[in-house]
Amino acid sequence: MEEALPYGMRVALDRQALVVDDGTVLFGGAPPRMLRLSAAAAARFRDGEVEVCDPTSATLARRLLDAGIAHPVAVPPAAVPPASDVTVVVPVKDRVDGLARLLAALPAGLGATVVVDDGSADAAGIRAVAEAAGAVLLRHPRARGPAAARNAGLAAAPTPLVAFLDSDVVPQPGWLGPLLAGFADPAVALAAPRVVALAGDGWLGGYESVRSSLDLGADPALVVPKSRVAYVPSAAMVVRRAAVGGGFDDRMHVAEDVDLVLRLHEAGWRLRYEPAARVAHDHRTSLAAWWLRKAYYGTGAAPLSLRHPGSVPPMVLNTWSAAVSVLLLRGRPWAVLAALAVAAGAAEQLARKLPVREPRRTAARLIGLGAVGTVMQTADAVTRHYWPLSVAAALVSRRARRTVAVIALAEGVLDWWRKRHDPARPGLPGYLLARRLDDLAYGGGLWWGALRHRTLGPLRPVGTGQDEHPRRSTVE
Repeated sequence: MEEALPYGMRVALDRQALVVDDGTVLFGGAPPRMLRLSAAAAARFRDGEVEVCDPTSATLARRLLDAGIAHPVAVPPAAVPPASDVTVVVPVKDRVDGLARLLAALPAGLGATVVVDDGSADAAGIRAVAEAAGAVLLRHPRARGPAAARNAGLAAAPTPLVAFLDSDVVPQPGWLGPLLAGFADPAVALAAPRVVALAGDGWLGGYESVRSSLDLGADPALVVPKSRVAYVPSAAMVVRRAAVGGGFDDRMHVAEDVDLVLRLHEAGWRLRYEPAARVAHDHRTSLAAWWLRKAYYGTGAAPLSLRHPGSVPPMVLNTWSAAVSVLLLRGRPWAVLAALAVAAGAAEQLARKLPVREPRRTAARLIGLGAVGTVMQTADAVTRHYWPLSVAAALVSRRARRTVAVIALAEGVLDWWRKRHDPARPGLPGYLLARRLDDLAYGGGLWWGALRHRTLGPLRPVGTGQDEHPRRSTVE
């Protein structure tokens, strides 16, 4: 595939990238790696940004983007595809009002809008709304699932780009521009917006407003399996038709979006998450419907693990972080001290391998960041992915009961505190209750899916494949 970046594009370092040795060595990305820059490449940096203006800067920007260490921040207008290159495809089933709300929010100048009625009972209502908006209407007499509906719209799209929007979302003003800018990079096959809450009534609505499974955060990212942004939801995404072929696997009725992401990644395409684009989602706030939807999400991990072994693990650990995780679960003061000793030993070992001026300081920062991630993964393991084992241990061991209770309370309080600047955040009791119900639902779905498909794949942790030191490469 053609990978040349347009001149005039600017990329900026990721907020969490670590820069050492006067900008000649960079750490970060997904998966984590070390990039050593030549003097010529380092000279192209200006305040943490690189502008593509010659072959050296183009090579540097490409390496940074592909590593996930930097993200696009400016694209020359001439390189951005116009809205007329986009067909919006909306799969819908029995949601007439939501469809009308969505179509009314679409921008002018689109290439086409295709509504796919997936066996709605009120076919006449869907038709009336689609015709009033000037959309092309396709219909499945019987429901075939959202993946099949999206694929029907994809096949009918006359443009090189297709935006999939579910009928329970509302694109916010200006949502399309940042996504189209991503396609100025010819290696990008998919760009996805941040999915935020449309409304947040009550304690459960408030929780979804700040902790939705569809909201992947405020930082841009390269979408890479086993990283912070390992997937993007099909509720809202834009794809390059030449890359996605026939689209989603319509045999899947859950996690078909993650399957598409994994297939595109395996084919060598780049996928971008762009939170500057925002699409609001009408979250479920009825307790039963909300809980069942969370459990439904969990059931998707088993078929994914069979199709893409090792790509959707509950934990990603290397040697030292696995040891730290096991020690922390012991729940004893001596185990905490031992975990600190293991982390310190890993930092010393890494320092001996780092070709930088201050190896111990740099190693301590890298291992410190890794330790934070390990603690978070361990908490999720106890309360979310492996909660049936946690409950079983708590039933037979007082120490296990104390450890599980402390982790469940501390993780919830810390997570609630981190959302302190969001006015939609509910009070602590409601947040804690929703957080733990969320974990119970997803974990229950995860185990049910594993049993149903007779596989331990979604329950099996995986290694990073790089052990104690990040991958290294050089940019000339």
